[in-house]
This record gives sequence, C-alpha cells and structure tokens, in this order.
Amino acid sequence: MPSIAIRTPIPGPNSKSWTARRADAVPRGVSAATPIFVEYAEGATIVDVDGNRLLDLAGGIGCINVGHRNASVLDAMHKQMDSHLHLCFQVTGYGTYVELAEQLNEIAPGCFPKKTLLLNSGAEAVENAVKIARAYTKKPAVICFSEAFHGRTLLGLALTSKTNPYKLGFGPFMPEIYRLPYGSSQAANKTTLAQEQWVAMFEETFSSVVPAEEVAAIILEPIQGEGGFNVAQQSFLDAVAFVCRKYGIVFIMDEVQTGFGRTGEMFASTLFGIEPDLLVTAKSLGGGMPIAAVTGRSEIMDAPVPGGLGGTFSGNPVACAAALAVIREFADGRLARRAYELGVIFLNRALQWKRIYPFIGELRGLGAMRAIEFIEPSSGGRPNAEAAKAVVQHCLAHGVIILLAGVYGNVVRLLVPLVISDSEFEEAMAVLEDGVRFAALALEAP
Repeated sequence: MPSIAIRTPIPGPNSKSWTARRADAVPRGVSAATPIFVEYAEGATIVDVDGNRLLDLAGGIGCINVGHRNASVLDAMHKQMDSHLHLCFQVTGYGTYVELAEQLNEIAPGCFPKKTLLLNSGAEAVENAVKIARAYTKKPAVICFSEAFHGRTLLGLALTSKTNPYKLGFGPFMPEIYRLPYGSSQAANKTTLAQEQWVAMFEETFSSVVPAEEVAAIILEPIQGEGGFNVAQQSFLDAVAFVCRKYGIVFIMDEVQTGFGRTGEMFASTLFGIEPDLLVTAKSLGGGMPIAAVTGRSEIMDAPVPGGLGGTFSGNPVACAAALAVIREFADGRLARRAYELGVIFLNRALQWKRIYPFIGELRGLGAMRAIEFIEPSSGGRPNAEAAKAVVQHCLAHGVIILLAGVYGNVVRLLVPLVISDSEFEEAMAVLEDGVRFAALALEAP
C-alpha cells in the first residue's frame, strides 16, 4: 500500500502562514476577498487565528441571517447527528426532508398547492428549476437579464451576466439563453417604464429574437445580489408575471440572496406582491449549512419523471434539521423586523454621507440588504471601482468585513447577520463612515 505524504504542520499557524499554505494547495481560481483565517465565529463577530476581532458585514455572502453558530440551529444539528448523518433520500427516506418541504410549501408565496425539491446549493437549485420548467412546458428557451447572477455551473454561467471573472475562459455555454435589460427602479441611467412598456419589450423580443412558443421560463432576482443590489421596478415585475401567464411561461424567482428575512420580509417576492411559479432559495436557508430548494406549483414540480430529480447529498438530514430551525427562528417576525430596523439605521447614516461626498451615487436595496454605489461625478457618473475598493480595504484594516458587488466592482454591499446588536452595528457604521472619508481623501491626493 503506497504511503501517504503528510504535510508537516507549521509551528504557530497564523493567517500569514495559512495564506502561504493556501497558495500551494488551492487553485488560484478560488478567490480570497480577505487574507483572514477564522478561529471562531458567533452572532455577527469573527475572531481570526491571530486573535483579531472583526465585525462580519458579509455573513458568508448572505448565508448567516440568523447569525454565526445560532444556538437553535446548533441544537437541532446536534440532535440530528445523534440519529443519522447521511442516508440519501432517494434510497431510504427520512422525516426531516419531508418536514422541511412541508414548511417551505407553507411559507413560500402563492395561494396554490406546492411541492419542494431539496438540493445542495443555489446554482444547483437554479439548474433544477430550469430543468423542471423545460420538462413542464416542453420548451427549450430561457430568458434572463442584464447584471444577473445565477451561479457558477455552466448553465448558471450562461444565465449570469458578469463576464470577468465568472465566465472568462469557460465557454461555450448552454444554448437557448436570451438576455434582456433588467428593470431596476434605482438606476438613474435606466428609464422607469410603465407595465405596458415592459410588456411591449417582451413582445418585441418574441417577434424578433425568440418566439414565446419556445420560451420555457423567465428567471430573475427581485433584487440583484452580485449585480449590485439593483431593486426591480414594480411595473417590470408585474409585466414579467403578465407575460408568463399570457404565454404559459414558467416564472422563476431567484431568492437565493434575498430570501429568509434579508429584505424585511421572509421573501422579497412578498414585498412586490408577486407569486412566482417556482421559487429558488439557498444561502440563509441553512443557517450555515449547505442546502437549497426549489419550491413551486405542484403540477409544474411533478413534470419530471421519477429519477429525473435528486442528488446523492441533496436534502442532507443535518442540513434539513438546521433549515427547520432557521424557519422556526423567523416564525415570530422578530428577525424580519430587525432587517427593516437595520436598513433604516443604515439609510439615515448613508444619506448624510451622500450629501457630503459627490462620489457616492445610488443608495440601493431594501430592508437590511443595502449597498452604496461609487461613481466619478466629474465624468458623468461612471463607475468608480477604486473608491469602492478603498472603502472595503479601510474597513478590513479597522475590523469590519464588507464586500464589493456590481458588474464594475464599484458597489459596496452589506449582508450583515440580522442578530447584530445595536452597539455592534453602530461600531461598524462608524468604521464604514471613516472608510468613505478615507477614500475621498485618498482620491483627492496627488
């Protein structure tokens, strides 16, 4: 039997030594937003292996709405681990899968019978939603939108808008994908249209690009995540719903990032009064565990033949237990209300900054899903990625983790755990304000 080479541990590992080991062991395609290696996390706080305390305004890219190591989630996981870890639901069933499906069917928007498929990730859920729509409609085409992000798998990348780095070198992509302008309510360079005007855009597309008779699904994010926290126009969403009903097209709402209280409602769809045919969820559904779901109309979900859906680890028992605990955490409305409160606090502060600093463009988002766009005011409002990057770097150097977003990397976004305390959030906002001031001074320097 061949011997296995064991890497000799580096004495006193710290973030610097882990970074060096990472460079040797992990491919460069896996990006690193920070040089941090974590020792411990709880609530909205992270402690790294060097002993530094940091406030986490990234939340694992929106996965920790209920907070790091939420006590209820941990308790549910421990109880499940005492029973079993993995069985594969397609071979031997277990109750937590069914219970979670029932819960998602109940809380998802829409007053109609629903069924739920459990999966491992947002990208996997997106792909299965498209599969289900194609099986139901017997049509091939899918319409998506500019600045969208739907995952890093090949079909996910075909639906995703940003080219570099996500799509660079990975083509060719899936055919029968058609991209239209996203109807954002907050972008000054985009026209606010009435529902009838958006419907006319779709009709023109059906006449000159792809016939409606060939379109299986239209997929969109009600608030774009990676795209820069662009909020959809109500008239745009109403037009999509109208067109889908008119032509028998499946309306897929991607709430991977907006779901589970982030916007002040359990799902952003509710804020807009939209009842999608299929709802895609992931990220904060698991409270830190990898799990995703497609929830939708029973007749659509039942379209694939037996064996057409599934996956070895899909709906893992421990992840299901964690997700059930997450749903219970939201049951009393406390966390959703907290999302609204955090959004108000942020907006009140950010509006003051915007009055002082002309390089702040739009203040985007709803609830606790908030972002600041940075522009070059002297050049007609072109994206200012340098300013956004300077803010993020300053915040990191002063103990606050925050992320970039947007096709041009000029948007700073907040995905703070909703359990953050008032004092912690005030501390983070003070650092962010200093970061904005630092960026302004740095850009003025010769």
